Amino acid sequence: MLVPTVIEKSNWGERAYDIYSRLLKDRIVFLGGPIDEAMANTIVAQMLFLESQDPEKDVVLYINSPGGMVYPGLAIYDTMQYIKPDVATVCFGMAASMAAVLLTAGAPGKRFILPNAQVLLHQVMGGAEGQATDVAITARQIVKTKDKLNKILSKHTHQPLNRVEKDTDRDFYMSADEAKVYGTVDKIIRSKDRLIGSSTKRQSNIKKKSLQARASAVH
Repeated sequence: MLVPTVIEKSNWGERAYDIYSRLLKDRIVFLGGPIDEAMANTIVAQMLFLESQDPEKDVVLYINSPGGMVYPGLAIYDTMQYIKPDVATVCFGMAASMAAVLLTAGAPGKRFILPNAQVLLHQVMGGAEGQATDVAITARQIVKTKDKLNKILSKHTHQPLNRVEKDTDRDFYMSADEAKVYGTVDKIIRSKDRLIGSSTKRQSNIKKKSLQARASAVH
């Protein structure tokens, strides 16, 4: 796939970025395509880098993905919860399977979806071959993983666990409006809406520090 290059001019000359590196400068991380180890490691590294650059400013994760491998996806999920900056999530196109879990796991109030995007939830899929004992071990692990993902979805959507278990038993498609009602996202971004600025958290901290400084000056 051809990756576009962005040329930026400054007083020191020109600098070329691939489009994803340029987006990273604006604290935008792009999840496009199947989730595998390489994709997950890249996204985790970007989030850790952005936290080191500014731990108070939001990261925005754009998602258009059919899902993919569970454990690499959980590595992204854990990093989203681990880093100090809020991670806002934005779905365009589709967030399916593990990608839908990541969309749902965005910071409360900062989970967005475009009007024609879709969300797909379903249960974990996997397979095994070999000796009967090994197949049974793998099957038990798949069930444990399914239960773990259902609990994560229940936590972030505030849906009862038994409803999540029922809904994810088969393919469960949601439009943008349905995803909002279900609790997968908080807001549908329409043409004239503006995404909550990634500087919200920083501005709040600046105001807090300013008030503290004034209080100190009074005393």
